[in-house]
Amino acid sequence: MPMTSSETTGERRAAAAYEQSIDGVREEAIGRHGLSPRLLDRYLTRLRDPLAILKDNYRTGRLPILTLPEETADIDDAAAALAQLSEGAQLILFFGTGGSGLGGQTLAQVAGWNIPGGASDRQLGRPRTRFYANLDGDTLESGLEGLDLARTRFVVTSKSGGTVETLAQAMVALRAVREAGLADQIPRLFLGITEPAQPGKTNGLRELFQSLSIPLLEHHTGIGGRFSCLTNVGLIPAMARSLDPYAIRRGAREVVEALMAAKTPGEFAPAVGAAVAVALAKEKGVRTLVMMPYADRLGQMADWFVQLWAESLGKNGEGTSPIPCLGPLDQHSQLQLFMDGPREHYITIVRVSTAGRGPVIDADLARSAHLDFLAGRSVGDVVAAQAEALPEALAKAGRPVRTIDLPGLDERSIGALLMHFMIETILAGRMLGIDPFDQPAVELAKVLTRARLAAKA
Repeated sequence: MPMTSSETTGERRAAAAYEQSIDGVREEAIGRHGLSPRLLDRYLTRLRDPLAILKDNYRTGRLPILTLPEETADIDDAAAALAQLSEGAQLILFFGTGGSGLGGQTLAQVAGWNIPGGASDRQLGRPRTRFYANLDGDTLESGLEGLDLARTRFVVTSKSGGTVETLAQAMVALRAVREAGLADQIPRLFLGITEPAQPGKTNGLRELFQSLSIPLLEHHTGIGGRFSCLTNVGLIPAMARSLDPYAIRRGAREVVEALMAAKTPGEFAPAVGAAVAVALAKEKGVRTLVMMPYADRLGQMADWFVQLWAESLGKNGEGTSPIPCLGPLDQHSQLQLFMDGPREHYITIVRVSTAGRGPVIDADLARSAHLDFLAGRSVGDVVAAQAEALPEALAKAGRPVRTIDLPGLDERSIGALLMHFMIETILAGRMLGIDPFDQPAVELAKVLTRARLAAKA
């Protein structure tokens, strides 16, 4: 099970999917800018009721994100739909914005998507994958040009069925397919994911696709956008990249099991994470959260976290600003600000065990470059050293930092990590007295966008 630092949870388990340490946020580590034991305990105490409510939500099924990891029928349906869609396919395009795109991209990247040379042998025998998460006319036009549309497939995701950006992409693709003389093939070239039909509620995607006999999978009605990465929304891209969706959910389930086993908030890693983030914001003026994984395959996870945290907690004057980073890259682009700028940054470093991995640096070449210390080292050794040195440097500068260590990057660990951050965000929201699941500002922007377009018609 996932664990946190020994000071709050006792003995760690060797088989943990991940391990969290908050040693770098403590007063004894970083001085007066850190959290004292008494202050941290005070914020952990505030989580007793939210934690109890979360456990009750699991028992009653009122919060489906907690019981989802136990389900398999929807995975079976998604796998069957993907297999049918993939027949004769060379490329699968995913249309979906915000949470309908970021979760799937996060899981796909674990399997090498958008990483040069990252495709596994299993993936090489599957259709290629491409995501269009942002609406841009030039990008969409150039992306569709030159495609062999008979061998291209489209997965279109919108929970409400009314997302303007996604519907625009879908309609452009449908027109392109028709103009290519493939109108009769549309039902086998497209797949939609949207909510079931509800009386009195318009669902443009469902109605459009049904009119064209395009297959539809049901989007979970109780799990929206940024929390949908473990539903068919995220798992279809994961399966398209050859990941095991059942193993992803098993990893997530371990975190829920840890939730139900925890007797106090201090025994549950996501609760500790929530308490630290809120305490630093309220007591130390830390208004910016930096998510910095040390692995290319987790770069998209940082972007997913940004939406999760920002859209869930940025309400009623509350919330803190998340920043996505990537190590070692951003040691050279943003670390100066984090270490020597305003004291408002809290850095989370996610590390994957890399020692001994990757190409080995030639000893003679290293000596010629006056870098003798690199002689015979693997590239993974270099990354591991950097990821270990950075928390130490931040602590010396009096900047709060936590570390999350993964023994390896696989389905189990990414499933656990995603569930950790979702529960951490939910608990932070409840500490702040806000609803972590709505997004009123986003909805207002959608209404105004529609009004502007209608006025120009």
